[in-house]
Amino acid sequence: MGSTGQNPAQGNLTALVGFILLGFSDVPDLQGFLFGVFLIIYMIILMSNSLIIIITQVDPSLQTPMYFFLRNFSSLEICYVPVTIPRLLIDLCRQNRNISFLACAIQMYFFLILGATECFILTAMAYDRYVAICNPLLCPLIMNNRLRIQLAAGCWISGIPVHTGFTYQIFSLPFCGSNQLNHFFCDIPPVLKLACGDTCMIKMLIYVVTVLVVTILLTLILGSYVKIISTILKLPVANGRDKAFSTCSSHLMVVALFFASGIITYLTPKSSHLTGMDKFLSLFYTIMTPMFNPIIYCLRNKDVMVALRKFLPKWIVL
Repeated sequence: MGSTGQNPAQGNLTALVGFILLGFSDVPDLQGFLFGVFLIIYMIILMSNSLIIIITQVDPSLQTPMYFFLRNFSSLEICYVPVTIPRLLIDLCRQNRNISFLACAIQMYFFLILGATECFILTAMAYDRYVAICNPLLCPLIMNNRLRIQLAAGCWISGIPVHTGFTYQIFSLPFCGSNQLNHFFCDIPPVLKLACGDTCMIKMLIYVVTVLVVTILLTLILGSYVKIISTILKLPVANGRDKAFSTCSSHLMVVALFFASGIITYLTPKSSHLTGMDKFLSLFYTIMTPMFNPIIYCLRNKDVMVALRKFLPKWIVL
């Protein structure tokens, strides 16, 4: 009877010391292969986004609000992927996948803040496209340097208060029983699965805030594009329409990739997910989307391709 009474305390002690990230330990034969794939993707993300930052900074023809926000977006991706990928690469090379309670909280905190920042920057980019296409004559006055800096600063800091509260609330919960986290990083759903006690309130709070923010941002983005498409269709010159559609479609593709994977992960019932689906979806928006973003923006943007050809040797840019 006495030993039974000690088990919860032992469970809490284990959880407070840390979790065990299971990651992809269920496929031991693929550890080396996955390490190589993720390392290559990681290097591609860092190099391609760094290249976009440099090009949009030094090329005189790319000193417009659109490329200012694209530069912020690429900077964000460079900050976003190191939150998860380096830890994933290390875990693929070792048997000990322990992560301390504090390290887990810090990883979740920065992941949530940078994820929110990405949502806000995508919305700011949609607003910039709306002003540039629907009010081209007033664009220099509306999207002046001061407003651009204010919008960018707002995007970077707006998520900090909310996610500071979320992270504090989640890691204030008691954890007992298993300390095995069936994921490759400390995301909200798998961490909450290990919490004991009543988690309904924090789950409801996260759900309501997420739905509210996503609904508002998607409404602003889609509303902007309804106006944009309406204006584009009225343009008399076919070349102008093609260029406007090209820049806007690139942004819409990135919005669709990021928001769709995030909505499926956080807002759909977990019972509808197949085993391992959460990890796959998380891979998509933490690794695949940041890799696709530079490709989408570069290949579908003639101005960026021209700048690339001037910046890089001709044998690199085909």
